[in-house]
Parts: sequence; C-alpha cells; structure tokens
Amino acid sequence: MDDLDDMAHLLGDPLVMEHYPRPKDRREAAEWISWNLRNYAEHGHGLWIIESHGGEFIGDCGLTWQTVDQSPALEVGYHVKTSAQRLGYATEAATACRDYASSHVLAVRIVSIIHLDAPTFTALRVRGVQLHARPPGHAAPGQRRQRRGDASSRVAAPSSRAAVPTKTPAGVGPDRHADPP
Repeated sequence: MDDLDDMAHLLGDPLVMEHYPRPKDRREAAEWISWNLRNYAEHGHGLWIIESHGGEFIGDCGLTWQTVDQSPALEVGYHVKTSAQRLGYATEAATACRDYASSHVLAVRIVSIIHLDAPTFTALRVRGVQLHARPPGHAAPGQRRQRRGDASSRVAAPSSRAAVPTKTPAGVGPDRHADPP
C-alpha cells in the first residue's frame, strides 16, 4: 500500500473530512483503500489519485455507487488536501470523471453530492451540469462530503461532454490507491 501515508494524511485532516462523521485514522484509511480495490474488482471503476503535473499528491476523485432517492446512482466524488483546495483540481478531475462515465455509459444516473458553498458547485454548473435539490437524509451537513459550510447540498447530473481521466485508477497498478464507506 504505497499510498497509505498520503491517504491517511488526507482522510485524517479534519477540514477535508468536515462533512463526514469524523476524520479517519490510519487503519480506517487502509480500509478505505481496500474498499476502493473492491470497487474496481466488482464494478471496474472507483477513485483515482489526483497528482499535480510535478507528481505531488493532491487527493482522489472518481466514481462510486451510492444510493440516492432510494435508487442506485453513480457518484462523482472527490477529496482534495487542504493546501490544494480552490486551485481547480477538484473541478477538473470531477468533470473528467463525470464525462468519462457519461461517454462510456457506465450508469443511467450520475450524481455529485456537494454543498452550495463549494467552489466546485459553481464551476460544474457553468460546465453544463444540471443541479437538483439534495435528497433527504443524504450528505447532510456533518455527515459526509468534503466541502465547508452548513448550506444544503445539491446533486448534480452530468452534461454530455466527453473527456477521459488521465490518472491511473487509485489502488490499481504500480501508481496509487483511494476511498470507502
């Protein structure tokens, strides 16, 4: 688990994990990586590690199955380390993942659960994402998701643009790992 140190630091950061019940410890970060590997084995996709062009660990982003409105939906989710937030990494990675899922028809329903004050919210809307009210009881403030603030969340449905994530899947191959329940 070459990426355990990076993921433990990321998932242990209280600001990154602000909308989860609590930050994760090293053991839970290892479980997160194992969960992501199972996602790849079962579904063929999961989270990718985000790195800068210089190879610096930034966070993770990818596709995982969630239950939204009592129905399965493919979620574009991400975590970005505090020092790299508000630099466009989440928007670029989330848009590429969303477009990859759309162009490969991985799901009929693709969502992203984010808070209204997340910079990504506005950026994804500008890029053609339809925004819908947060499903009751899903990703409410203090539960899970990686954005600051106590505003309501929104679920974002994709546009039909096509792009492909360029990073190796997290936890697959010699590169990097990533994200669990």
